[in-house]
Formats: sequence, C-alpha cells, structure tokens
Amino acid sequence: MKGQAQNQNLSTTLTKLFNAQLQLINVLSFFFLFGCGLATGVILSSYLSNISFSLHVNQFSFSTTTPSPALIKLPPRVGLKEYLKVPAVKHDMDEKELLWRASMTPNIREFPFDRVPKIAFMFLTKGPVLMAPLWEKFFKGHDGLYSIYVHSSPSYNESDPESPVFHGRRIPSKDVLWGNANMIEAERRLLANALLDIANQRFVLLSESCIPIFNFSTVYTYLMNSTENHVETYVLEGPVGNGRYSPRMRPGIQIKQWRKGSQWFEIDRALAIEVVSDRKYFPLFQKHCTGQCYADEHYLPTFVTMKHAKRNSNRTLTWVDWSRGGPHPAKFLRTEVTTEFLERMRSGSDCVYNGNHTNTCFLFARKFWPNALDRLLRFAPKIMHFNK
Repeated sequence: MKGQAQNQNLSTTLTKLFNAQLQLINVLSFFFLFGCGLATGVILSSYLSNISFSLHVNQFSFSTTTPSPALIKLPPRVGLKEYLKVPAVKHDMDEKELLWRASMTPNIREFPFDRVPKIAFMFLTKGPVLMAPLWEKFFKGHDGLYSIYVHSSPSYNESDPESPVFHGRRIPSKDVLWGNANMIEAERRLLANALLDIANQRFVLLSESCIPIFNFSTVYTYLMNSTENHVETYVLEGPVGNGRYSPRMRPGIQIKQWRKGSQWFEIDRALAIEVVSDRKYFPLFQKHCTGQCYADEHYLPTFVTMKHAKRNSNRTLTWVDWSRGGPHPAKFLRTEVTTEFLERMRSGSDCVYNGNHTNTCFLFARKFWPNALDRLLRFAPKIMHFNK
C-alpha cells in the first residue's frame, strides 16, 4: 500500500511539473506572438504612412507642374503631306508606274488646302535648251508659279554649262526619232512627270529653239484665266494630211475623225490626265502610224477632236513661219531678229480668246538659231518688260 502511495505522489508531482512547464511555454508563446504582431503593426503603419505621404507629394507635384493643354507638345500632324510630296525629278519609276501614278485624280474638285496654281513648262530637246539665258530672264522673280521639265536625248552628257533655272530638271528620258510614235511617248512622259505635282494646272510643250514673246506675268494670266485648251486641229486633204490615215485604225478611229495640227500644245490638267491615261487610241498610233505618218502631227489633234473638242480652241500658242515651204518651218538667224519682227509675232494676228477677239494669239515662238540669242537678249527684255 505504501509503495502504491509513493508511486501516486510521484505521478502527481510529474504532472504538476509538466503543467507548469506547459504554462510557461504558453506564456512565452503569447509574448512572442504579441511582440511579432506589435512589430508587424508598427512596420505596416509606417509603410502605409509613407505611401500616403508619397501620394500626397506626387499629387501636389502633378498639380503644380502639369502644363496646360495648350502647352502639351503633340506629335506633328502628317495630314496630306506624304500624298502631296512631289517625287524627285530623277526618280526610279518605270514607264508603267509613272503613267499609273500620274493618272490618279481626286473626284472632289475643291482642294482642302491652300495652293498656288503653277504652269508646267515642258521642254522636248535633243540636248541643251539653246535659249536658256533668255528663259532665265523670263522666269526671274516668279518662283513658285512655274515648274520646269526637260526631256533630252539619253546620250546627251550635259557637257554644255547649264543655266541655273534648268539645273536638275531633266526627267528620265528615252531616245526619240522625229516623226516617230516615240515622240508622243516622250510628250506623255513629260506630262506624267509634271502631273506628279498637284499644283501644276496648265502644261506647255516647248522645244529647245522656242522663245517667250511676252513676259511671265502676261503668260501666267493668259493661261490661268483661259477656259480652253490650245491644241491646233484641222482637216487637210492630200498625201500629207488625210493621206496618212491608215484604214487599219478602224473601228477605233475613222477617217472622218482624222486631224492634223501643230505638235506644240498647251492644255489644262484635266486633259493632261486624259492623255497619259489613254490606252485605247494611242496604241493604234503606235501600231499603224509609222513611216511617213508622223504621229506627233496627228495623235493629239485627233484625240482632242474625238474626246474634248468642246473645250479646245483649235489653235496653238506657238508662232512659226511656214511661208518658205518645205517639211520644216523657217529657222531665224541673228540678223533677222529685230524689234519689228518681235512685235509682228506678238500682235500681228487675230483670234478668239474666251469668246472675245484679240490680237494676242501667240505667247511663244520658234525656231531660232543659237547665234540669234545675243540680239534676243538685247531686244526682247525691252519689248516684253522682263523683271530686272
């Protein structure tokens, strides 16, 4: 009995000791968790206070440094700049690409931007523009009102000193033979390049031996105010007129539609687009107007008569002298250039302009030998009142 009592007391003592230890561990755990919680609370409170302060400072900074909408720099506006950008004259477009791009035209006629209409002066030459110094005086002081394009033989190496106004104005060109259909190809090439500049509204074809016979202001006003195109067209019986017509052009072109006229034309933008876009009539000239047909004398007069007769004046603006006979007009030497001669070209004719009779029928003239240049430079500026 006594042994059992001792064992019972020992068990009780151990139990109490274990409970005491367990209580101590619980107390320590409580204090440990309390300390951890307190520390976490302090850290979290400090962190949240910093965030609140930072937000407050940032809001204050934003409210005091943000510029007004008017001062915010926006990205530059592109708008129509890329569309209106004129390609370099020495571009790398092939013939098909060039004609395709030049044929594009907006159906809305009103322009959504300010522009100054220009005249495209297109020179079809073998080499240099022989009368360049005179043209230099003609163009002086009128920048922004004209564009210049030169189609010369690819073999021309530009060895002659070039007048500044013509510098860098040569378009990609191909060989041209007099009277051949590739002469029309060159004219279409000039028109297509000029059409790439949407500001060009009137288009004049000139040769290297052409000269202006009025000052720029007169020419600009005359062309910009004109309600008609200036393509010479007429019917000529005989071997050098209707005799050049080929029946193989039927049914596209009938003999009654066949016309002849001067190669040197002046047209508006609408007709220029029609010419470069023509894929019906021009191929007939390429195929059937060969040899003694001389396509450059027939294509445009026939095309305009068929498609745009109502808007055509049926006359050219380039004066020439056919009185000496032969296949080519007269070419004038130095000694033939006088003030009386120039005045006769300027006002010695009668024609209709915008429905009214006038004696100002020609704005340009040809043909002049290079040795006539010095006298032209002496007399023309006085008569035409060029800018000094």
